[in-house]
Amino acid sequence: MIKRQLNILKSQSFFLFGARGTGKTSLLHELFREEKTLWIDLLKGQAELQFSERPDSLSEMIAKQKPNWVVVDEVQKVPKLLDIAHHEIEKKSTMFALTGSSARKLKKGGANLLAGRAFVYNLFPFTHRELGDQFSLDQALQWGTLPRLFEFTRDEERKLFLENYVETYLKEEIFQEQLTRKIVPFRKFLKLAAQSNGTILNFKKIGEDIGIDGNTVRTYFDILEDTLLGFYLPATDRSFRKQQLKSPKFYLFDTGVKREIEGISQLPVVSSQEKGPLFEHWIITELFKLNAYKRAGYEFTYLVTQGGLEVDLVLQKPREKTVFIEIKSTDRVRDSHLANLISLRKDFPNEIYYCICQEPQSRVQSGIDVLPWRAAIEELGLA
Repeated sequence: MIKRQLNILKSQSFFLFGARGTGKTSLLHELFREEKTLWIDLLKGQAELQFSERPDSLSEMIAKQKPNWVVVDEVQKVPKLLDIAHHEIEKKSTMFALTGSSARKLKKGGANLLAGRAFVYNLFPFTHRELGDQFSLDQALQWGTLPRLFEFTRDEERKLFLENYVETYLKEEIFQEQLTRKIVPFRKFLKLAAQSNGTILNFKKIGEDIGIDGNTVRTYFDILEDTLLGFYLPATDRSFRKQQLKSPKFYLFDTGVKREIEGISQLPVVSSQEKGPLFEHWIITELFKLNAYKRAGYEFTYLVTQGGLEVDLVLQKPREKTVFIEIKSTDRVRDSHLANLISLRKDFPNEIYYCICQEPQSRVQSGIDVLPWRAAIEELGLA
């Protein structure tokens, strides 16, 4: 089993959130293999029905079995179980590990989130560090890094897995959970969301393309975020240049899932036109995952001004220098790649400026640190 970077503390009950297929159940089986554990899998229809009708039956099972831990898989399917968990934690009768692939239903139903009595963790697809020698950047760009992909040896199997993954997401996370009543426009939206991945969002324009209003498009993006299929990258709120644009970007959580939604996962990534944005996508999601696992505390934003100056990623921490990052898939960085950073550095010389790329060695060019992507991760303290 591939060792995960997420460090879960067993001193307190916890939530473990993550998109479907990120390995939550496998991680907990490893974590609790030597514990007396009661397992409740709400993906099994009979269990969901039982606890929906009689949530109190969980207390009866705990009283009878006296487990050290209770694991409830996909707790959002029966939010009432959170009240039972809260009560049992107050009694100090047992500890709870509660997994979920969506916080949306819990929030929408006003479910009890244990009033701070449980830690919250997030699990993502594999990082390059978790994969170690198994990691291939080309494979990660084409297929992504969902754990089950590494069980397959043929591209046909990987393609079929991703097809099923996207269809299962639409069927079980969206339609069955009634997050939207109109699956057809949502399906159209999902393809446009993949195509607009990493670009500045224009909700009205996307809505016009599929015949819905901009507010509905925003709601659909919120659904993607709440079901952990992606995250917003907001514009920085710090004034580095006048008239900054404020619309967010959105990144899907995995490059392979993004390409499958577009219907191109089986095609190798050969053109620079695709590789550039895809490399940027992978770098940003990789940093996002590592920042969460390391609890590094970086705030992720981007910068664009009305004058057209754009910086792919801005990382900020309280009382620390701001890190401006441009991401280039090239193995030969030129001054033209660094133009925006060079311009910004003239006005703000005391900040940090990185160009993350695929050059073999770290170097300085025109005052900008040009870094291979692995070196950049180390410089940011995320290795």
